[in-house]
Amino acid sequence: MKKFIRLTTAALVCLLLSQTNVQASSHREAPLISNDPLADNTDLYAFRSPVDTNNVVLIANYIPFEHPAGGPNWYTFGENIRYEIHVKNEAATSADDITYRFTFTQVNEDATTFFNIRLGKQNVKTTYILERSLDGGVTFTTIVSNGVVPPPNIGPRSIENGTVGLGAASYDALMQSAIATATTGEKVFAGPVDDPFFVDLGGAFDVGGFRTTGRDGLAKFNCHSLVIEVPISTLQKAGKTVDKATSILDPEFVIGVYASASRPSITTFDSTGGKPTVGGTWIQVSRLGMPLTNEAIIPIGQKDKWNAIATNSAGEADFIPYFKNPELALYMDDSEFGGAVPGLSALRIQSKSLGSFDFRNGKKGLYGLKGSAAVKGTALDDALYGTILLPDSMSPRAVDLLPIFYTGVPNVIPYQLATGKGGNPLAAGKPFINNFLPTLGDMLRLNMAVPVTPRNSKDFSSLGIVNAAVLGLTDARFNANASLQFIPNMDGFPNGRRLEDDVTTIELQAVSGVALAAIGLWYDDYIPGTSPSPVTTNLVSVLSFNAGVTHNDTTFKTNFPYVQAPWRGFLGASYVGPVNTPLPVSFVDFEAKANGSRVVLNWEVANEVNVTRYEIEGKTVSGQFVTLGSVNAGNGKNYSFVDLSPSATQVNYYRIKQVSATGFSYSPIRSVKFAAKNMISVFPNPASSFVNVTSLQGALDVYIYDVSGKQIASKLKESGTIHFDISSLAKGTYIIVAKANGQTVDTKKIVKQ
Repeated sequence: MKKFIRLTTAALVCLLLSQTNVQASSHREAPLISNDPLADNTDLYAFRSPVDTNNVVLIANYIPFEHPAGGPNWYTFGENIRYEIHVKNEAATSADDITYRFTFTQVNEDATTFFNIRLGKQNVKTTYILERSLDGGVTFTTIVSNGVVPPPNIGPRSIENGTVGLGAASYDALMQSAIATATTGEKVFAGPVDDPFFVDLGGAFDVGGFRTTGRDGLAKFNCHSLVIEVPISTLQKAGKTVDKATSILDPEFVIGVYASASRPSITTFDSTGGKPTVGGTWIQVSRLGMPLTNEAIIPIGQKDKWNAIATNSAGEADFIPYFKNPELALYMDDSEFGGAVPGLSALRIQSKSLGSFDFRNGKKGLYGLKGSAAVKGTALDDALYGTILLPDSMSPRAVDLLPIFYTGVPNVIPYQLATGKGGNPLAAGKPFINNFLPTLGDMLRLNMAVPVTPRNSKDFSSLGIVNAAVLGLTDARFNANASLQFIPNMDGFPNGRRLEDDVTTIELQAVSGVALAAIGLWYDDYIPGTSPSPVTTNLVSVLSFNAGVTHNDTTFKTNFPYVQAPWRGFLGASYVGPVNTPLPVSFVDFEAKANGSRVVLNWEVANEVNVTRYEIEGKTVSGQFVTLGSVNAGNGKNYSFVDLSPSATQVNYYRIKQVSATGFSYSPIRSVKFAAKNMISVFPNPASSFVNVTSLQGALDVYIYDVSGKQIASKLKESGTIHFDISSLAKGTYIIVAKANGQTVDTKKIVKQ
């Protein structure tokens, strides 16, 4: 006899909310979906293939926190679930333009054993059908009819042993054999993988307590991945290949991507232990577009409501207030709770950018410019783009966070780099992003025309668009003019999302106003006409911030499916699981201070286990980090190092690389800039026949000018003191100028008697 019940997890509540499309988010981000892990969409990625740049890779991951040794009931895709990847390429259409739907079936090949794999047979052996729709989900066509899901990576006897196991050559061989080619040309993989996401979960949810060296809460956990590599011509709305793009920011090549899972609204369980039967309407119970939206933007009381709103539907407008005044901003504001959250102390939001613009929660932001001639013809012009960006006088972040998360960013004023703007953020600048798809919806937006940054390039950075902005502002290869050119990492998050992208750091930097700074709304310590450079201490602090975990705990594959093989449940005595991993060294304190012409570095550490040495690395703003020296570990918990020859004219950046037997990690970055004064001493002054110029700084070019600006004399000071004979000069005032590397570091007036 069967007992008739409603599904008691997310679907029930979603049904009660009377929604036809109900969705959720990732890594147990919403209360209801946390009870239904098989349908929980953990992450989404979309990037142009680094192997074949004519293709785009779409990756949707499900089932959070799969322990590698999680038997006897190992994780796998669920039956009676529709797993879908959705693509939107046309704003004018109301529904999805392309939908890929996976459905899974399971069989037991040997129900007499409690083992998952034994004697060449699998239990809960999983296969799938992949369908594709091109008409908004009305009709579907099967493009893979018998896809194979690799078994869990249990251990060597289960996988490689030919007597009691499957006798496979390796687990990687099983993964390769599971790769399918669809009848429509897509390359497809579905199966268990290493969870590629990395984040310090413990620190993040202790009210933003990000640690200098965080602990990856997902290290050595697996998930299940759907990977599709699709020709760009399939995804582009007119079927164009990428060589037909008019530029690397061609708006016709923008797509929006999100993933979801759906369950039937009614489940009937069999009281005799048989499989349940299902019926009723299919209801979406999981979705994911932009990473961390439901985790860190939507408040807990609204998370399940967020799940009940369909992507690109009118209901998404209900959540706009959480982007216009994000809660996280309160912990980056000393007038609110900033002082209580030291983990975010490096991040502070502009309160008087350019002397007048306040972007803290509830402040005016750029609203004072609304309707003025200054914004005419820009994205802030109501006549062109509506009122969403400047809605009222209390929504400061509508101008930057809403485009990033909800519409994509257009290549129009003011959303261009400050390079070429001449100090006016509302002037035309250097283009660096265009993934604008004007539908109000939570999607990962990607401009497929943007070239690929090679993963082995020295310019490749996990900071994506933030790094592209830094290069476009500071690197001589890219900041000479405002013309469009490919800047490395323009293909990174939030223009799509690569596996390597550190989305947690990028999004926290974005909440802290880094995008505003990039377009010329600099941080408060930049004073126009006074500050020598907008690359101020506050900007460096934001750019130097990281969320404590900056890379995955293992590598990524260089070829399809790109995600790494799942962690193995059993390796023998050598296996060390995530709980037993020793805590990494922690930098309790690290400071860099100028001392005369030198810089003194001092740092304090804890958890100094198996550390062999500390390498001190330094760079200037446009250069690469290089090793300046090394200090052996084991001498205690306090260390120091002196940089004998820092730059007198540029910002000096420092970090400490701790090297252990198992790898390395980095300290935060610290900066020191010498004040451009008192670098030289001149005596006697007044003088009648000679003056001496002395400095502790290294090589300097020293000049004497009269008050009209005419050069009178010059000498190179290599060390010590140099002597000028001024006996033949007329009485009056003269100026001595000292330069290093062509830049003025000090000036002094002298009087000739």
